[in-house]
Amino acid sequence: MGCCPSSFLTETHPEKQQNQQPPHHVHTHNHNHTQLHPPPSLTADLSATGGVPSFSEFSFSDLKAATNNFSSDFIVSESGEKAPNLVYKGRLPNRRWIAVKKFTKAAWPDPKQFVDEASGVGKLRHRRLANLIGYCCDGDERLLVAEYMPNDTLAKHLFHWENQTIEWAMRLRVAFSIAETLNYCSSEGRPLYHDLNAYRVLFDEEGDPRLSCFGLMKNSRDGKSYSTNLAYTPPEYLKNGRVTPESVIYSFGTVLLDLLSGKHIPPSHALDMIQGKANMLLMDSHLEGKFSKEEAAVVVNLASKCLQYEPRERPDTKELVTTLAPLQTKPEVPSYVMLGIPKHEEAPSTPQRPLSAMGEACSRTDLTAIHQILVATHYRDDEGTNELSFQEWTQQMRDMLEARKRGDYAFRDKDFKTAIENYSQFIDVGTMVSPTVFARRSLCYLLCDQPDPALRDAMQAQCVYPDWPTAFYMQSVALAKLDMQKDAADMLNEATALEEKRQRGGRGA
Repeated sequence: MGCCPSSFLTETHPEKQQNQQPPHHVHTHNHNHTQLHPPPSLTADLSATGGVPSFSEFSFSDLKAATNNFSSDFIVSESGEKAPNLVYKGRLPNRRWIAVKKFTKAAWPDPKQFVDEASGVGKLRHRRLANLIGYCCDGDERLLVAEYMPNDTLAKHLFHWENQTIEWAMRLRVAFSIAETLNYCSSEGRPLYHDLNAYRVLFDEEGDPRLSCFGLMKNSRDGKSYSTNLAYTPPEYLKNGRVTPESVIYSFGTVLLDLLSGKHIPPSHALDMIQGKANMLLMDSHLEGKFSKEEAAVVVNLASKCLQYEPRERPDTKELVTTLAPLQTKPEVPSYVMLGIPKHEEAPSTPQRPLSAMGEACSRTDLTAIHQILVATHYRDDEGTNELSFQEWTQQMRDMLEARKRGDYAFRDKDFKTAIENYSQFIDVGTMVSPTVFARRSLCYLLCDQPDPALRDAMQAQCVYPDWPTAFYMQSVALAKLDMQKDAADMLNEATALEEKRQRGGRGA
């Protein structure tokens, strides 16, 4: 979809970008249609921590809608066979971007255990944590919902950079930020972080480093906590398979090695270099000598302590913070400057293309004009969204179609409350799904001064038909009625772009 940026929160090693396009139509065959009910946190309830929503439960249908029905296009990382789960990007009705981690059905068989674990992580709030904002425990489904981080991972910037490598002061900032976050989590009774590595460190809109909250939960109730190469795994974990606070310190040491060298060096090899006083050979040649040798010596020494074989000989999180704090020498320089990425800019609020009749009506929030267009369009765009078997032409089916017909008469005659009642009867049966019915009911809600359900219906229309301009147009109007003008303008742009693409493809508007 055009509404999604190309980069998103990536959580584990193999990054997977699939190019398969979402289908134009979702075929439904005798499936119950689940409606979207956003949790309270979607519209309000922002905590004091920089506008982060408080932790809440999401229904599976919420997250299906946000991720375009878990489209393969929305997958942003796959963690492979050792920890089979996926991370998707998604967008909520209030336009907030999210990252959704979807576990396998067998990962957390006990729902209470999953909810308890997620709730514990959900209590944490820190400016350097990509915070957990919700979970879904719906039937067999187990999902986590976190803040969205748009500027890739430390691994990408450190190992796969295209424009410039990370400068020394920024590497020190990253190290200090991770240390601060681990210290905070430890002080809040969550000292265990599973498989800390450069893929778990993310960059937010301003380029500031954040630690993924997903590492604060295991990949399953009994699953392995490390998916990395054994050479980077804490030695005690290889013995007993248990993560301890000291194991997290060991993993922090491996991230310090990454920051020093710009490469993923096995700890044993790095320690040999350090003990052989070959510290400078450890340093990333791409820095071209632009770093303080004194500061580098401090970081090398700290990495060496973290990587000690005996867990009790490693420092605690407080020592990490106190060691790295004095090395923060450029606090006034924004992270995005140091990373060499563009400053986060608000998208333009005016449409960039000439508008169609529907676009014009939506830009003016002219509900009367939109009504005339939807009446004229009728059900032209519903072709192909349903495949019905002979057995489904039952009395129930006839009753459902009759309800839709009554809704259409009421809609045409501008009896919008009656139209809502009849369209709701049609939708609630669930044998057929109709994007046009959702769009019409959305407009009815708007004309009855109910923008929240109007927005939900417009999103449901998009779920059924992901590339349908009308679904985006109706979301734009609902957002405008909710006084979310910038989001309304963004959505209007997306609708216009889809309509143009459609016309170029030879289809009717």
